[in-house]
Amino acid sequence: MTTLTSQATALPVWQAALLLAPALLAGAAAVFAGPRTQASAAAVTAGSPGLPALSAWSAARWASSAALFAAALSLAAVVGGLRGNGFGLRADMVGALMLLLVAFVGWVIVRYSQPYLNGTGAGLDGEHAERHYVRWLMATLAAVGVVVTTNHMLVLMLAWMATSMALHRLLTFFNDRPAAVVAAHKKFIVGRAADLCMLGAAVLFALSFKTLHIDEILAHAAATAPLSQSVQAAVLLLVMAALLKCAQLPFHGWLIQVMEAPTPVSALLHAGIVNLGGFVLIRFAPLVSDVPAAQALLVAAGTATAVLAALVMTTRISVKVMLAWSTCAQMGFMLMQCGLGMWDMALLHLLAHSLYKAHAFLSAGGSVRRATLAQMTLGTAPPGGAGWTLGVLIGISMLLAAKSAWSVLAPGMALPPALWVLGGIVALALVPLVHAQSLRLGGWWLPLLLLGAFGVSFAYVGLHLLFSTWVLPATVQPPAALWITVAVAFALLFAVQSLIRMAPQSVLVRSLYPWFYGGLFLDEKFNSIAFSIWPPPAPKPRPSVLPGVLTASPPWSSHEPTR
Repeated sequence: MTTLTSQATALPVWQAALLLAPALLAGAAAVFAGPRTQASAAAVTAGSPGLPALSAWSAARWASSAALFAAALSLAAVVGGLRGNGFGLRADMVGALMLLLVAFVGWVIVRYSQPYLNGTGAGLDGEHAERHYVRWLMATLAAVGVVVTTNHMLVLMLAWMATSMALHRLLTFFNDRPAAVVAAHKKFIVGRAADLCMLGAAVLFALSFKTLHIDEILAHAAATAPLSQSVQAAVLLLVMAALLKCAQLPFHGWLIQVMEAPTPVSALLHAGIVNLGGFVLIRFAPLVSDVPAAQALLVAAGTATAVLAALVMTTRISVKVMLAWSTCAQMGFMLMQCGLGMWDMALLHLLAHSLYKAHAFLSAGGSVRRATLAQMTLGTAPPGGAGWTLGVLIGISMLLAAKSAWSVLAPGMALPPALWVLGGIVALALVPLVHAQSLRLGGWWLPLLLLGAFGVSFAYVGLHLLFSTWVLPATVQPPAALWITVAVAFALLFAVQSLIRMAPQSVLVRSLYPWFYGGLFLDEKFNSIAFSIWPPPAPKPRPSVLPGVLTASPPWSSHEPTR
């Protein structure tokens, strides 16, 4: 059984206030988002549409800035050793890092959203549309802030549900678009199924431990050996909720199809919301590590999703759709790490992916321009078998060298087998770098790439050592069959991707292409079942700028430019 690595102390009032501040500030901005000033309202009446709802945006900017400051202070307090529980809250490194991440992403998205909405024409719907957007954006951020700071299972469940409900109002911002309505409805169905799983887990925990405080649940579980069947069932329900919320196969379709939402909403979804399943699992890491069935489920679902989504990505040309499939794959990889007991690397993956994906969505327009320039330049010849072999040898050699270097810096360090598997996957991921840069670096390409591969491997092992001090360790290692399965699956993925790059016109690749492009058609099967039970609602007509005139599809809603 895993044990707590640090003694929790009672939170002082001021620290509890810091933890609550981001959620309270965002909630206040949502509630008190005001209308336009009289001057801007007069300008709209005079024929100047698209002016921002100044007080609403101003409230959002001030609230997001203050929330970021409070989250930074909260992290500083935790780093200074002030960790504990109190007032229904929990202060530790995992929660403090997540709170700062959410506050930072929210601060960026608030500043990006105002010019974005005016640039795409969303302001044509006037004050109502912008106030609607600001209010539900801030409500979503408030709910996420509660998820990452609460120490109570029931509050966690309700806040997670509120996050989904508030996000639904943003995903249907363009509610006259049939694709947006259908995709949001699919997410709504999956979200409610996850909520039922969380409710079942909370009931079983309450019946088993007579408490819903997370720290008390973990403490009682640590004193109980072996875990009862009801507790193991609760953990399995918790894992199912995370799989559903993180868009794992075959419940992934909504994540790919919510691209009709405004781009900053996509950035918020992919950077700060879809990964909450991984955070919740890290919160309950000691319990999950002691339920072999839960570990196996996470490894099986996460590995299958990561492998399939990575293959589907090779068939897509839309920037935002490709990014969505990337998120699906990355969530699978993160949950697979949880199943392998590598909680520290799952936290690292969560933080790094959130920052990368927020930037990727908000700079999607630049990605389109770069892709266009790449198509106009001369391509390089596909690498041969010898090149791939050299790349594999470089990656693996540098991983071994990095481990040896850390053995000198940290004597007695022992890497678990699962970390070797993850490191091997990182080594395989470095192979395309060899081919992409070899022609650009001239005669220096080999030593420079050796240095780069070593740097990545060295940093990977070092971050494992750092993050392992912040996350509850798993003293019970997963069965060897799990990490062997992961190693085989990603070796096969590497082989298939290598074949696609070396022989894209081969008979095998051409026969596999329709299946990869369709995602094995799993989403179609899900649609037929889900929509037969709960059909999606009809799109709503959007009011025109002219009073008394309704248009089902205004000119700017038929195509959203990628910004």
